[in-house]
Amino acid sequence: MRLNGHRAGSWHAMPLEIFGIPVSEFGFHSGFGLRVSDSDTTRERGSVLIIVLWVAFGLVSLALYFANSMSLEMRASDNRAASAQAEQAIAGAVRYASNVLANVQEAGTLPDWTTYRYEAVTIGEAMFWLLGRGDERQETLGLPSFGLLDEASKLNLNTATLEMLQTLPRMMPELAAAIVDWRDSNDDVTEGGAESQTYLRRNPPYRCKNAPFESIDELRLVFGAYLDILYGEDANLNGILDPNENDGDASPPADNRDGRLDSGLLDYLTIYTRQPATGTNVNRPQDVAALLVEKLGSERAGQIQVPGNLGSVLEFYLRTSLTRAEFEQIETNLVSTNLVGLVNVNTASEAVLACIPGIGLDKAPTLVAYRKTNPGQLNTVAWVKDVLDRESALRAAPWLTAHTYQFTADVAAVGHHGRGYQRAKFVFDTSEGAPKILYRQDLGHLGWALGANVRRTLLLAKEIR
Repeated sequence: MRLNGHRAGSWHAMPLEIFGIPVSEFGFHSGFGLRVSDSDTTRERGSVLIIVLWVAFGLVSLALYFANSMSLEMRASDNRAASAQAEQAIAGAVRYASNVLANVQEAGTLPDWTTYRYEAVTIGEAMFWLLGRGDERQETLGLPSFGLLDEASKLNLNTATLEMLQTLPRMMPELAAAIVDWRDSNDDVTEGGAESQTYLRRNPPYRCKNAPFESIDELRLVFGAYLDILYGEDANLNGILDPNENDGDASPPADNRDGRLDSGLLDYLTIYTRQPATGTNVNRPQDVAALLVEKLGSERAGQIQVPGNLGSVLEFYLRTSLTRAEFEQIETNLVSTNLVGLVNVNTASEAVLACIPGIGLDKAPTLVAYRKTNPGQLNTVAWVKDVLDRESALRAAPWLTAHTYQFTADVAAVGHHGRGYQRAKFVFDTSEGAPKILYRQDLGHLGWALGANVRRTLLLAKEIR
């Protein structure tokens, strides 16, 4: 056999040709295999390198993605743990406040601030604060006050008259009338007020309640109760002037940038004030006479004429010949017919005292000034007689007391490393003996309430750790 003129036995030594064209021209090896040129090999190796680099880049990206996800998940878990710690701290603060109120030295008085803890109280890795209200200077400096709050220092929304409501700061006459219409039991419209025909035009429509308020937040339903009236400049209801509350229109809320906190109505109103019903009623002369004999002796008791038809314990003192020392001995044993809505003259602000008949805007500053300069005289309501004239004192007497049986614990707490901020408000009632919770409200949505100094302290402590 011959291939291209050669014998078959020697074909493997000869170059192969196809149609007269050497096989090498087609890129084949002479040994029947493929031959890859150097440039092709370089391209293949470059492609493999690029693929490997892309795969490596993808793996690194996935690793970084999952690492970042795990880091975020770890931080979220840490924040959830801190939040749980803060919640437990609030629960602990409530039990602590209840114990403090149960062990006051004298029933009906605000616990002495030196006898309990209220600021940066540690519970495990968490801490809590009892937010209070301070003087105007402290509020202006943005420094929070701490402690339990006296509900009797406020005006009772269910018992205050129209004229008393109209005297409150930021109160509009129409809103005061609408409040009276909301709580009364009839459909008669007070001048400037609102009944169901007004509320039925709202979206969604609803009817006027015509029953007492069950919470202060119910004010949001009353016609004319706008947020700027209820909250004032104190957007987070912490009683201090925060930076965003003193920057004009730069950030909410709207404020006049005067360096002074203008509180809203919520700071002056309550619905919880009530005196205990146990004791000797001042309108029962026989019972009062027996009490006088027990405390002062029969001879002195026989010299005291007990009047009838009295509106309050203070009026009893004003209308009898009792000395202040004698009145102090029996004051805590006396109760009046009116047990709801009395204002504690020892703790009420000037704005609230100005609403009381017989005191007004002209005499309220005098009462507040006397309290500041004579703290030792405030153990009884009798000191009002030393400040007001008899006629004014008698007009104010049905609304005044020197005792408080309802208190608020406004609790703010953080977990470990200052995280997990929580805040809740609790109203306690001690009028029946052991403290019981009447109301709980979550206030965490209002934002940070502890001021800039506490925030800096927590951040510094975190950096030190």
